[in-house]
Amino acid sequence: MHAFKYHRPSSVKAAAALAKGEAKLLAGGQTLVQTMKLRLASPSDIIDLGALQDLAGIQSDGKTVTIGAMTRHADVAHSAEVKKTIPALAALAGMIGDRQVRAMGTIGGSLANNDPAADYPAAVLGMGATVITNKRKLSPDEFFKGMFTTALAADEIITAVSFPAPKRAAYIKFKNPASRFAIVGVFVADFGSSVRVAVTGAGPVVFRQAEMEKALAAKFAPESVANIKVKQDGLNSDLHASAEYRAHLVTVMAKRAVEAALK
Repeated sequence: MHAFKYHRPSSVKAAAALAKGEAKLLAGGQTLVQTMKLRLASPSDIIDLGALQDLAGIQSDGKTVTIGAMTRHADVAHSAEVKKTIPALAALAGMIGDRQVRAMGTIGGSLANNDPAADYPAAVLGMGATVITNKRKLSPDEFFKGMFTTALAADEIITAVSFPAPKRAAYIKFKNPASRFAIVGVFVADFGSSVRVAVTGAGPVVFRQAEMEKALAAKFAPESVANIKVKQDGLNSDLHASAEYRAHLVTVMAKRAVEAALK
């Protein structure tokens, strides 16, 4: 690990002022610390957001769940409010990594990192959640730009994420048994008047499956997506799964997600 300067600001404004050049924000450290240990990242400064307690917490009015950026995965998974309003979101948080990762990782850190196989991006895109920063509000369709790339500016910090509550929803993933990242994960959300289907792990960035959304909007049932064949063009292919296999898994996971949402 290379030498760096450590900062622990007491306000979002102070943190944003430090976020320049080669500085990196530390929101949980489940990815950043590991890449630094492997010398794949060498930030000049680490800006620890751990002291910003006002960025942690969960609020719900029955129609929307707003989660502070520094809220741990474990807190989302065990939240009575989340379980009541959006049970699929609590279930998703409980699938992230292992117990240690869930105890330290944060929703804001996960979204800012935007790993192409992470779970939270599927929930954000799948429910059309709003990503709130210290500067603006972003829709998921504009927030996710590419592999490990988002619309965030260098001095822009996620402060919260607001999820509209769907009529029913579910997230199912085919996970890597070692990392527990999604080889393919599908989040399905039925809002009554519309359906959203988001896929993570299959491509270089989380994406929506328009054909499935249209089919499920007409009839929200497993058979509506069972015969939809996903094109393998542009999908990830690595030692864990080929693009062809990932394309097949998208359909399988989508079908299972619909089945789970109907239970």
